[in-house]
Amino acid sequence: MIAKKIKEFLKEREFVSIATCSLNNVPFAAPKFILKIDSGYIYLIDYSKGKSYENLKINPRVSLSFMDTETITGYRISGSAEVIEGGPEYDRTRHELSQKKISLSSKRVIEGLYKGRPHSRFEIDIPEQFAIFKVKVAELVEIGHRGEIIREKL
Repeated sequence: MIAKKIKEFLKEREFVSIATCSLNNVPFAAPKFILKIDSGYIYLIDYSKGKSYENLKINPRVSLSFMDTETITGYRISGSAEVIEGGPEYDRTRHELSQKKISLSSKRVIEGLYKGRPHSRFEIDIPEQFAIFKVKVAELVEIGHRGEIIREKL
């Protein structure tokens, strides 16, 4: 139930916050670009290769969070992430990222023209050097507008 709702919601979003933790138990959260959701995995793009990247190299546990502001419902996804920096899966994903960057940038240009407010930055500018975070979803949590919590293990 929650899985389908989350998948549909994330298809319309570009970014999600990912929380990682160092071996010294220092938490860190940062936004990451959502590439796709496929068979129990969420593929995120890290184009800065900063603290999230460093943390995942030593501790694969992650938590993703986001909010549906229309329904005032929060979501958390827990699981583990693999860092992909090369190989056939990286090459396939690189092509998918190129296609998505073009699509989202085109959409942003059209939106800017329609609203009369041109954008100054576009997804097409995302650097070519990046890492892929392949997040294996283990648990989904929905937090309702009155604090009710629904959990779904996968």
